[in-house]
Amino acid sequence: MQTTLLRQVGFTGTGLHSGRPVRMTVKPAPAGHGVVFRRGDVIGLDPVVPALWDHVRVSPLNTRLVNADGVTVSTIEHLMAALAGCGIHNARVEIDGPEVPILDGSSAGFARALLEAGLRRLDAPLYAIEVLRPVEAVEGAAAARLLPREAGGLEIDFEIDFPDAAIGHQRRVLDMANGAFLRELCDSRTFCRLSDVEAMQSQGLALGGTYENAVVVDGAQVLSPGGLRHADEAVRHKMLDAVGDLATAGAPIIGRYEGRRAGHAMTNHLLRALFAAPEAWRWVEVDADLATTLPGSRLKPADLAAVA
Repeated sequence: MQTTLLRQVGFTGTGLHSGRPVRMTVKPAPAGHGVVFRRGDVIGLDPVVPALWDHVRVSPLNTRLVNADGVTVSTIEHLMAALAGCGIHNARVEIDGPEVPILDGSSAGFARALLEAGLRRLDAPLYAIEVLRPVEAVEGAAAARLLPREAGGLEIDFEIDFPDAAIGHQRRVLDMANGAFLRELCDSRTFCRLSDVEAMQSQGLALGGTYENAVVVDGAQVLSPGGLRHADEAVRHKMLDAVGDLATAGAPIIGRYEGRRAGHAMTNHLLRALFAAPEAWRWVEVDADLATTLPGSRLKPADLAAVA
């Protein structure tokens, strides 16, 4: 069955790229609503921006939604990952600025608050997108693929390779069922190389970035206080981003996602390739057995403790 929140939950913080303070409230929504943002600060234009793949505009450093009136909401990926990882299918997101607050650079704060608010089952069936044949998006050394998966649910296989020794070559494979997102991914923070910070800020990006809301590396050094939360925190965060970006499909995906040096734009290109090939996927109603394979299934108190 579809789900939503039992009660609304609020967040305050700063946009990672805009540097602007922002307030955001995630509210319950009815069945079939999906995840939809509403800009409370917009006057004279349509303030509603659906969190769907065909509203995503290419951005290398975050996921940005745009509606027909040009109203935008940026850096949605960590919230979307938390919603998907907690098994929440419908939500109204009221926001008073153009960018979701970055919090600590991970999904942990979002996931914790959503789980504490509680989930409510809705009297409506849930449908998932089952991948029937491989689709891919490739650009140079970067690639993203979706493949069928007989076991059901979503599996993510991600590989990265950076020249900085603090990151280097990392690969991780994870079945996303049974609270795996909460235990393995949700506390992993966004990261960047010190050499890239000045370039980003000269382009009006990362204006709200600090050593507290991003992992900054310089060669073999981790400059952020406390160091890494996981030895492979970088690839875990890339997987977190993929969960959030795949959630813009508008329904859970049954399949295997493979990312090789992939980012937000590549995952969106992949979704566009999937939906452009109707023979590559089909809708399936989620029965009790299939439900146990989805992200957010069988969450336990110990899973909440992992992000407390």
